[in-house]
Amino acid sequence: MKRYHYTEKDFATKEAAQASLMRLLIPLKEFYSEGGARLEIGVTSAHYENDTVPMEAFARPLWGLGSFWMGGGADRDFEKIYANGLASGSNPKHPEYWHTCRDFDQKFCEMAAIAYAMLLAPKQTWEPLSQKAKEDLTEWLWEINRHECCACNWYWFAILTNLALKVCGMPYSQECMESGLAKMEEYYDAGGWYHDGNGGEKDYYNPYVMVSFGLIYAMFMENEEPERCARFRQRAKDFAQDYRYWFAEDGASIAYGRSMTYRFAQVGFWAMALLSGTDVLPLPQIKGILSRHLTWWLNQPIYDNAGILTIGYAYPNLQMSESYNAPGSPYWALMAFAFLGLSDDHPYWKAECAPMPELETQHYLSHASMLMQRNHSHVVALVPGRLHADGHSHSLEKYSKFAYSSRFGFSIARSFLTLYECAADSTLLFEVNGHFYPKDTIEEGYTIDAEKISFRWSPFSSIWIETEIRPTEKGHIRTHRITSEIACTAYDGGFALRSDAGMPSGGGCTETLMNVRQYAGGNTATVESMGDYCTVTSLSGNGKGQILRPDPNTNLIAPKTMIPMAVYQIDVGTQMIVTEVNYL
Repeated sequence: MKRYHYTEKDFATKEAAQASLMRLLIPLKEFYSEGGARLEIGVTSAHYENDTVPMEAFARPLWGLGSFWMGGGADRDFEKIYANGLASGSNPKHPEYWHTCRDFDQKFCEMAAIAYAMLLAPKQTWEPLSQKAKEDLTEWLWEINRHECCACNWYWFAILTNLALKVCGMPYSQECMESGLAKMEEYYDAGGWYHDGNGGEKDYYNPYVMVSFGLIYAMFMENEEPERCARFRQRAKDFAQDYRYWFAEDGASIAYGRSMTYRFAQVGFWAMALLSGTDVLPLPQIKGILSRHLTWWLNQPIYDNAGILTIGYAYPNLQMSESYNAPGSPYWALMAFAFLGLSDDHPYWKAECAPMPELETQHYLSHASMLMQRNHSHVVALVPGRLHADGHSHSLEKYSKFAYSSRFGFSIARSFLTLYECAADSTLLFEVNGHFYPKDTIEEGYTIDAEKISFRWSPFSSIWIETEIRPTEKGHIRTHRITSEIACTAYDGGFALRSDAGMPSGGGCTETLMNVRQYAGGNTATVESMGDYCTVTSLSGNGKGQILRPDPNTNLIAPKTMIPMAVYQIDVGTQMIVTEVNYL
């Protein structure tokens, strides 16, 4: 299937943006079930019941179709599919029935997509249903009120579901809505940022639900609850001042945290701010961020041969996925098209795409515990890491590295049995008796300000480290005070850069092949690739420059990479090592 090449013009007008959404959705049409309630687009599984997988795939396109229909978009095929599917899936006597739920049921997430479409586009999702089908759907959606939700952003799913029932004039649970809204206040921190549950991390996915769903709520409850809705809008305005720092001039955002397979969901907040009429930034700036981001993403090889979105990040990759990612999961990204719900005469459609505003090249996000760095094409976040482990897949790599990048992404370990499988970029890795131990959680009491990050951590029972990270004009400097009861080897890795051809790893060589150059010698290692570079230099200690070529498909951005690193021999006792990493 020949791929369409996107430009910013594909998001400049309403007609062009609608066509862009349809290019993503039309390939799905042939895979819906006869009754329309299930979408079969893959055979990989998730931690929840296999029966829920095609139901999730059915629901998630509604994140795009809801706003498409709201804004006057028309596609008779999808209108028929979803009118039939909502009736079939909620009918206990239909063979495609979605079944009742249990505590922490994945279907609660998908109820939010259905509720979103009911709120934005009742003419296509609610009004076509018979009275019996409306009652069946109401009864099925009520399952979210009978069971327990995960203590995190999931509370919003219950709030939104009951809000849709309320707006459609059906029975709903005010108690469930109020308890969920109370949880949102409990999770709120400051500056527009929430914790995603007690101890939950702050990443793009957190506000994608926490802040954006507050704006959906405000769209429909402004008259009844003006104070609460004003609070949700103000939080969005505050959050926008921080979140704009995450986006590079080329449209990419830093790859950091979980739910990476939702991809261009990273701009879902900006799209929802537009749809809800919340003035978080000037229209030209938001249009520039949205258009560049969607252009960047939709030109990546993120589809299969049928044009279906795949699990992965910048290419298909199950390795980096969470246990809750099924074949239909990536379509939650379509919330990024919320701006399609704007009226034809909305000034957004006549606005020009403005470049990124003038932002500080180094900026401290105090509420997110990040030091942001940027140049004309690259954004990097320096972070201390996570305080607590959680049950999500590869959380270690997604939260506990030293630095996260919009150009290089980050790498996921296949295992910690060999150096090549570890793919240890932007971290300090210890080799002890042939096994490898990376940086994971840090101790309570870390400090971060505009000048540095300091924290304590231990990768192994006999090794303790005090690390300080200081940003510089070209990158950052890591100072590690290491106390060890055993002799071992430490690898201080830089970013992983694209390498499209096989190359030997090791030191003492210069290679040039297919726009990739590597050098390792003395205390320095450098990789230059397609105009990007990363240099790692040992400033103190016995560090030697080395290039690691990790296993393929470990990095989120590039299927093959090389990682420059400084390798240190750690003796028994206490010693200091200092590593400089340059990339800007």
